[in-house]
Amino acid sequence: MSKKSKKPIDLYFWPTPNGLKISIALEELELPYIVHPVDINHGAQFDPEYLAISPNNKMPAIVDPDGPDGEPVSIFESGAILQYLARKTGRLRGKDKRARILVDQWLFWQVAGFGPMAGQAHHFRHYASEKVPYGIDRYTNEVTRLYGVLNRQLAGRDYIAGKYSIADIATFPFALRWEKQGQDIAQFPNVKAWLERVGARPA
Repeated sequence: MSKKSKKPIDLYFWPTPNGLKISIALEELELPYIVHPVDINHGAQFDPEYLAISPNNKMPAIVDPDGPDGEPVSIFESGAILQYLARKTGRLRGKDKRARILVDQWLFWQVAGFGPMAGQAHHFRHYASEKVPYGIDRYTNEVTRLYGVLNRQLAGRDYIAGKYSIADIATFPFALRWEKQGQDIAQFPNVKAWLERVGARPA
């Protein structure tokens, strides 16, 4: 694929953590894009036009008019989009096979574990129609465990996979909400320093 897209990528977006992953990646990769807001508060994610792009009716999705072989391609699921953009540009994915394996491991750690568990903790702590102590405790404790995993991984490293990558981009928007997830960031000093480091990047 070409190093840079010749035509703007269409980003179907709402400012959720998953949506923010893709806007950050597009900025980091200096790819032109057009934002199409999808107001999930009013059910726009269920519109037939959006479901044709994102059949799981979640944020985000993209349409790249300059896809493989120059043909348009639509992609949903934030992890798949991040991998696609990294392959498209040859950036933020690791320079060799071992580095790419490390990036992929931590990308999937985020999309399969850290993100969903953080989202559940956030929901049960703040948005559930009734307080469910079991749900609050279960997800808060699991998120605490996952912050510990991340804190250990960041020991002696500036970024999750060594160099800044899509693994950092995937994790950052969720980790920003540590307080809403019932976490004490002071218990995870490596994560705290990493949040500051990533947050200082212009993208």
